[in-house]
Amino acid sequence: MELDPYRHDPDRWGASLVQLAEIMLPCLDAAGARSVAEVGAFAGDLTRVLAEWAAQSGARVTAVDPAPLPPLVELARDRPELELIRKTSLEALPELALPDAVVIDGDHNYFTVSEELRVIAERAPAGGLPLLLFHDVAWPHARRDDYYAAELIPAEHRHPTAGEDGGLVPGEPGVRPGGLPYPRSARHEGGPRNGVLTAVEDFVARHDGLRLVVVPAFFGLGVVWHRDRPWAAAVAATLDPWDRNPVLERLEENRVHHLARGHVRLVEAEMERVRRARQEALLRRMLESSAFAVAERLSRLRVRAGIAPAQSEISRDEIRRALAD
Repeated sequence: MELDPYRHDPDRWGASLVQLAEIMLPCLDAAGARSVAEVGAFAGDLTRVLAEWAAQSGARVTAVDPAPLPPLVELARDRPELELIRKTSLEALPELALPDAVVIDGDHNYFTVSEELRVIAERAPAGGLPLLLFHDVAWPHARRDDYYAAELIPAEHRHPTAGEDGGLVPGEPGVRPGGLPYPRSARHEGGPRNGVLTAVEDFVARHDGLRLVVVPAFFGLGVVWHRDRPWAAAVAATLDPWDRNPVLERLEENRVHHLARGHVRLVEAEMERVRRARQEALLRRMLESSAFAVAERLSRLRVRAGIAPAQSEISRDEIRRALAD
């Protein structure tokens, strides 16, 4: 099976749920899934893996995305086991035949995830909830909303966003200049009705018999299923070693720390580059300035006359040496 987790991730953020495919696919097999809906397919990195899995297992995959990128469109054209629906999740889910499993990786905010789960739960028979898989149940969107299209979220369900003047840094509940650029994320982390994991936990708390597992790697994989499903024990056996594994938690904390720290350094380096470019442009204008040539001669005369100390003399040669450094 073809698996390239960095196909559309040149900076290697590990942002795609395809990073967790080796855990997800055994869950689908354990649940005997023969139909999977992927909400939020983007460029189709995970979709490609799901389609290959479906071709081998006789399953069907439905990708839901209102604005699919060209690689996903091409993939849907080439793979008979894949159907692409160009709608938002809340438009598509009420119309879809209820699948055996749903991957929720669309708009990462409390309102959208809660509404997606409400629609799925209302359509499922008692005790017949599909296997549910979620991305971004770890930092930064576990407890902090993000709005792909804020205009689609009712105003009363939106938090103020970070904007272009602040970024996200692990351990910082607000925003910080130079942090990871999430301008559409909530300005503050935590609190009620904020974040993907908060939405999932609230859903589980409202329904009896559900179990939630969190795999704390690559921004977090969450899995929810009903304990009474015939395949529940098989899914549990697949996921138990990963559930809130403390080693994985430390690895992910370390990964996002260095991801954010590295981005801060890139921002600082770019700011320094711009500053030096401005200084160089100023010095070059000074070299070409007739006024500076006059100032240079006056400075030399003042030093020779003993009016000014030698170290106060300015010269174009000094500027040329500075530019050459």
